[in-house]
Amino acid sequence: MAQSGETKTAAECSAMMSTECAAVPAALRAVMERIQHVTEECEPPPDSQGVKKAPRLVAVSKVKPYEFVLAAYQAGQRHFGESYVKEFVEKSNEERVVAEAPDIQWHFIGHLQRNKCKQLLGVRNLWMVETVDSERLATSLNTACVSCQRDEPLHVLVQVNTSAEENKHGCLPDYCCSLVRHIVQSCPRLKFAGLMTIGALARSLQCGKEDSNPDFMCLLSCRNAICQEFSLNPDDLELSMGMTNDMESAIRLGSTNVRVGTAIFGARNYANAATQ
Repeated sequence: MAQSGETKTAAECSAMMSTECAAVPAALRAVMERIQHVTEECEPPPDSQGVKKAPRLVAVSKVKPYEFVLAAYQAGQRHFGESYVKEFVEKSNEERVVAEAPDIQWHFIGHLQRNKCKQLLGVRNLWMVETVDSERLATSLNTACVSCQRDEPLHVLVQVNTSAEENKHGCLPDYCCSLVRHIVQSCPRLKFAGLMTIGALARSLQCGKEDSNPDFMCLLSCRNAICQEFSLNPDDLELSMGMTNDMESAIRLGSTNVRVGTAIFGARNYANAATQ
């Protein structure tokens, strides 16, 4: 009887996963509609001839089976984010993902340890690392690109801890320019593309439609300082900010890259995440 019970439980789990996976395309469309709606509310940027450009959507598929990635990909999504190196490498090289998602673009959005940089380069179609927060990590990532003979420079974002929370990674705002200088001058296999932050959710939830999350405002200030220091055009630098519950606030402030997981793929089970 125990064996029969185990089989039934496995079948129930499989049916539940199929149901959740089938819901992904509709959930993805709903998120895209949210993004488009708030984009239409925003003023078009200067010299844009009235064209309003929606930010890139990165579908965060961490701890979700590769079937969920394929469901979103088949619905038109191309950029996906992962946080755990081992899972990331395995998922990106899954036979069906390789065959059915040839132009997928992968983002690493989790905390990266220097000793895992070379392993991370095993991700097929790795497009961007959004969490570079120290010179030592940038150097290790650059060395890994050389060691793995990566053809194209790897896009990287500097992660900034704009909320000064101890439980969050990221460099302090005052360190941004120094870190960017190191990447530009000493890491030729990396392409500095902009900045990333994870704002304090409580601050976003407290902000009304006309208010601004100070963490996102801080990231804008960091971008302005970098542009002034290196004579760059602000429009040429990415701002990766905003997630499921605060992306509207981020988009209103000019986010070019929002990271959304739960609203697309449903709640996550982190039971196996610690081994990643």
